[in-house]
Amino acid sequence: MKLSILIPVFNEQSTIEELVSRVVAVQYPCLYEVLLIDDCSQDRTFEKLERIQRQKHGHVISVFRNSVNMGKGAAIRQGLKHLTGDIVIVQDADNEYDPDEIPKLVEPILAGQADAVYGSRFKEAWHPEGMGFLSWAANRTLTTLTNVLYRARLTDMETCYKAVRASLLDDIELRCNRFDFEPDITAQLLKRKIDILELPVTYLGRSAEDGKKVRARDFLQAVWVLLRDRFSRIQS
Repeated sequence: MKLSILIPVFNEQSTIEELVSRVVAVQYPCLYEVLLIDDCSQDRTFEKLERIQRQKHGHVISVFRNSVNMGKGAAIRQGLKHLTGDIVIVQDADNEYDPDEIPKLVEPILAGQADAVYGSRFKEAWHPEGMGFLSWAANRTLTTLTNVLYRARLTDMETCYKAVRASLLDDIELRCNRFDFEPDITAQLLKRKIDILELPVTYLGRSAEDGKKVRARDFLQAVWVLLRDRFSRIQS
């Protein structure tokens, strides 16, 4: 089997080279590929992506670019069009999540024990390191709303680390452009009665001053997506 690691990127010139180096240094339990999708960055990010592909790990790295900035969800959907793996996972480009933890999230799928595995920041930590109070409150609220609407028992719906069997996505129409990717894919999996296994992961949050891009409107959009998906017919 093969793992596809999707990395959506927007204005991450200060972190992207280190992040990619960390990703390709991991010992994965299967073949893998890295798809870097630049969401029309306005700094030197895309230039660095091209250099990474050309000089370092071109045999496993592919680089794509959106012609206009549309958001994380749009970048991920672009990556889904090009992946060749049997399992897909998203890796944020800002170094908040540790790529060394990807193998343990993939292994239950490789072993046939799960079809979807989430890396939960709240499984073993009441308040993850570096997460501001408003972000903490928003995460807890959205996860609780997900559990109520979809009769689930998740601890971290908003986590970046979502490892999913790629074949499941063939029947899911994702309509997200921004950070609403997280509630959209979760809602679609839960409506299809896909059990989501959660495993604990570490997290080192960053602030808006450090470049974090989630805003208050993304919370409201996530609420809307959870409600919309709950009361709409399954799209296929």
